[in-house]
Amino acid sequence: MASEHIEHKLTLLPDLPGCYLMKNINGKIIYVGKAKNLKNRVRSYFKSSHVGKTARLVSEIVDFETIITSTDKEAFLLEITLIQKHRPYFNIKLKQGNGGYPYIKITNERDPQLKIVNTLKKDGGYYFGPYPNVYAAEETINFLQKVYPLRRCNGFQNRPCLYYHMGQCLGACFKEVPKEEYDKQIKKIKSFLNGNVASAKKMLIKRMQLSASKMEFERAAEIRDQIKYIEMTVEKQKIISNDNTPRDIFNFYVDKGWLSIQIFFIRQARLMKREKRVFPIINDAQEEMVSFITQFYKQKNQLLPKEILVPESIPTDILSDLVEEVPVRVPKRGQKRDLLEMAGKNAKLVLDEKFRLLELDEQKTTGAMKELTDAMNIAPVHKIEAFDHSHIQGVDPVSAMVVFVDGQPNKNLYRKYKLTTVINHADEVESTKEVIRRRYTRLLKEHAELPDLILMDGGKIQMDAAKDVLENELGLEIPVGGMVKNDHHQTADLLFGEDDTRLILDPKSQGFYLLQRIQDEVHRFAITFHRKVHNKNSLSSRLDGIPGVGPKTRNKLLKNFGSLKHISEASTQDIKELGISDKVAKTIKFSLNKVEEEQQKKTR
Repeated sequence: MASEHIEHKLTLLPDLPGCYLMKNINGKIIYVGKAKNLKNRVRSYFKSSHVGKTARLVSEIVDFETIITSTDKEAFLLEITLIQKHRPYFNIKLKQGNGGYPYIKITNERDPQLKIVNTLKKDGGYYFGPYPNVYAAEETINFLQKVYPLRRCNGFQNRPCLYYHMGQCLGACFKEVPKEEYDKQIKKIKSFLNGNVASAKKMLIKRMQLSASKMEFERAAEIRDQIKYIEMTVEKQKIISNDNTPRDIFNFYVDKGWLSIQIFFIRQARLMKREKRVFPIINDAQEEMVSFITQFYKQKNQLLPKEILVPESIPTDILSDLVEEVPVRVPKRGQKRDLLEMAGKNAKLVLDEKFRLLELDEQKTTGAMKELTDAMNIAPVHKIEAFDHSHIQGVDPVSAMVVFVDGQPNKNLYRKYKLTTVINHADEVESTKEVIRRRYTRLLKEHAELPDLILMDGGKIQMDAAKDVLENELGLEIPVGGMVKNDHHQTADLLFGEDDTRLILDPKSQGFYLLQRIQDEVHRFAITFHRKVHNKNSLSSRLDGIPGVGPKTRNKLLKNFGSLKHISEASTQDIKELGISDKVAKTIKFSLNKVEEEQQKKTR
C-alpha cells in the first residue's frame, strides 16, 4: 500500500507526457520510465497488483519525481538519457545492436554516404537522432537515397554500380563527382532531417494518390507507410539538440510570494540533468533570478557552460558580466526556445505541487503532534509557537511568530515584530533574545496562555539564545527546539535537549511533515512581513538591498549624489568613478531602473 506522502503526490500528477524517476529510502533513483500520460502510468504502479520484479520495485519506492515533456517522443529520448546517466537497478535496458541507439549519419569523406550508426564520434560527420524506431530510420534512409542520392556503392570500381542505374548513387563508382554536387544534396538532406519535410511529403502523397487511382493499392499502402516512417524519424524534438555546445537553461515561475526555478543542463547534445529550487522571495523575480544565477556558479564551483539561456525578462548584459563573461542569451525560436518553455512549465508544476501538498498537509494532523513529542521525549503538546528572523545585510530586521494548535495553523494568533534594540542587526543571538523577551514578558504580564513548545528556525544559535532568556531571565520552563534546513532550503533536522541532540525523524512520517509545514510557514510569514517593511524603506535601505552594495558603497553614493533620483539619472561611468566596480555599477543601475518602473506603474 502506498504511503500517505505518495498518495498525495499521485493526486497532483498531470495528464501530460514525460518521464518519472522512482526513488528508494536513501533518495537513490532505482527506476526511470516514460509515459504518454504521467498520471495514468505512475498511478498504475501503486493502484494495481504486481508480481516478480515489478512487485520488488514497488516495494522499494518511497518517493518519485517527474519531468514533463511536450511529446511522447521527447519523453522517450529523455528516458534514454536518464537511464544512461543514473543506470537504475530495476531498468530493463531495451537497446539496439551493440548497446546504442540509432543515429542517421552523413559521413565526412570525399564521396559521402548515408549510414545508420549507434555511437557519436568526433569525426566531422553530421549526426541526427537518436531515433526510437530503427526500422523507421532505415526506411527514411532508403527514401533519402532515392530522392537525394549521395554514394551507395563501395567507391571507384571503373564501372557504374547497380544503384547508379537505379538513380540512387551519384557515380563515384566510375567517375569523379564534383564536390558542389554533394554539397547541394547534403544541404537538402540536412534540411529534411531537421524537420523540413513538407515538400517531400507532398510528393509522396501525390504518388500514393496516383497509385490508388491506378488500383495499385499495395504500392499505395507502401507509400503511406513510408510517410508514417518519415514522420516518426524527423518529428521535431527538443531533448536532443543539434550541436554539442554545453549550455545551462534557467527559467522560473512565481506565485504567492514564492519563486520556483528550473535548471536544465545540456551536455553532449542532451538534457543530462535537471535541478529545481523553490523558496520565498523578497525582491521582484527578475532581481532574485540575477542574484540566484550569480550565486549558483560561485557557491557550488559549478563548471561554467559555454552559454546560458534565460527568459526575456532577465537582463542578459548584467548577468553576463556577473557570470565571468559567459554569453547569456534569450532564445527566440527553435529547439532552445522550446527547451526554455519546457523548463518554465516544469517550474510551474513543481510550485503547484508544493502548494497542493501544503493544502493536503493541513488536512492531516492525526498522530503528527504525538510523533513529534515522542521523538523529543516530552509530554503531549497542543500549542506550538515558532519564530524566524528576516533582514537584508542587517537592514530592516524583523521577526515573525506563527502558532500551530493541534497541528493546524491559527493565523489569528500570528505576531510580527520590528526589532529595535539590536545594535548589529545581523546578530542572530540578540535578535532572538529581543523577540523572545518581548513575547513572553507580555504573556506573563497579561497572565495569558503560554505555549507547550517553542521552535526556532535557524538551529542551535537561536535555540540557545531563546532558552537563555526563558530560563535565566523569565524563569520559564518551556521546551525549545531548533529547526535546521539543508543546502536546498528544505527541512533536515530538529535539535533538542541539553546536548543539542539531532533527533531522528522519519522523512516520510506525519511528525516530520508537521515540522516541515511549521518551518515553511514561519519562514514565509517572516519574509512577507519583511518585504512590506522593506518596500517602505529609506533611500539607504533601498541601496543596501542591491547585491554588491555594502555600507561603504552606500555611503559613497549618498555623499556624491544625495538622492535616489540623482543616482538613477547618473551614468554607469559616473558611478564607476567613485571606485565602484563595473559589475556593481551595472547592478545598481538595473536595480534602480526597476524601482523607477514599478513606481511609474503605480502612478498610472
